[in-house]
Amino acid sequence: MTQALALLASESRHEALLEWLDRQAIAVAGFPLIATTELAGRLQGDPRTSHLTVTAFEPLADGGDIHLAARVLAGGVDLVLAFLDPEAPPGTPPDARLLLRACDLASVPLALSAATADLLMRGLAHGRAAYLIFNPVAGQGDPNADLALIRSILEPQFLVTVLLTRAGVDPAEQTRELVDLLESRPAADAGNVMIVASGGDGTVSAVAGAVAGTGIPLGVIPRGTANAFASALGIPTDLVGACDTILAGHTVVVDTALCNDVPMTLLAGLGFEAGMVDRATRELKTMLGPLAYVLAGAQQLATQQPFQARFEIDGLVTEVQAAAITVANVAPPTSVLAQGFGRVIPDDGLLEITIASPTTRLQGLNALASLLTSAVVQSPANHPDLLCLRARKITITTDPPQKLVIDGEMLEADPVTFTCLPGALTVFAPMPPP
Repeated sequence: MTQALALLASESRHEALLEWLDRQAIAVAGFPLIATTELAGRLQGDPRTSHLTVTAFEPLADGGDIHLAARVLAGGVDLVLAFLDPEAPPGTPPDARLLLRACDLASVPLALSAATADLLMRGLAHGRAAYLIFNPVAGQGDPNADLALIRSILEPQFLVTVLLTRAGVDPAEQTRELVDLLESRPAADAGNVMIVASGGDGTVSAVAGAVAGTGIPLGVIPRGTANAFASALGIPTDLVGACDTILAGHTVVVDTALCNDVPMTLLAGLGFEAGMVDRATRELKTMLGPLAYVLAGAQQLATQQPFQARFEIDGLVTEVQAAAITVANVAPPTSVLAQGFGRVIPDDGLLEITIASPTTRLQGLNALASLLTSAVVQSPANHPDLLCLRARKITITTDPPQKLVIDGEMLEADPVTFTCLPGALTVFAPMPPP
């Protein structure tokens, strides 16, 4: 399990310890922290360290240093950081000789100053840190059991720090804040860090969009309904398999994209797909799972009206009547509306655009059947109501304005410009078959 870091300080050295913890915020965040009652209260009350989770044990006046020594000897502590007053009379708590003796017997590292603590953390930096962004409301299982299983698999090899997504807070914003902290580390430490996203495609896409372009590798532990991103890259959709993929360490480099200024990892849809996603509510997905999209698609097919669409690619303008437009960066075969070319290539530096323009419901069903066949045989669709394009950049204007869905999230924008960002994301994924 994750190493536990014990904190101890003389009263005169509290401020020095707080300054060190503030400077080493990222490294320390990977540890469960324990401290004496008075020190834990000081840490929680200071804005520099209030974000740290600290478990309090007995105060110094009640033998806190003795209790800590007992924990060290019992194997409950893996690291001790003790900022002690060198001018304190012998025997004044905390007792340095007591800590030295306990740590020596238990072979536990002990740092007595900021300088030795820096050396200790530098040595630990040779191990890898995994920052797990975990959506507790994703999926249909027990999130506490899921999280415990994930940690039990990853923590023997990584220092795992868990960041829970929160209602009303964009996971992309949480990730950007984390990325800012990680990028402030020395360049030599960059290769020792990864970010892991665990949730549905919305969470995974939000985290991936914030990580894209940073060079920080992304791990994916899917726990959603469709798990399209994981499926497209061959990442197992069970927790154990996904964790084992991260532990194996093999990575692939894939493209990402921007829709106007919004990051896009998977795909965007105008018209039919946007309406289908809008109808597939969280309650419906909870009850039916993937079948929610089938039901929503059938409902949308009955009401979808054609619209005029104007495309601009490299200065060339084309206008067509359409019922569905899908712009894909990464998509599995189950994302049927993206399968105009039979498969979506995630690392070709191009976006796949599929335009469906049926005029009747029967033609729409035939077009969907053609796309499904293309996905199965992985060859381009051959249907008069389908137009397929590949482009690095495309601008689309619709009349009347259509609903827009990007990676499962509903937005409003017209016109919209899609731009591919080649090779922007490094992802842990299984090695391709020989």
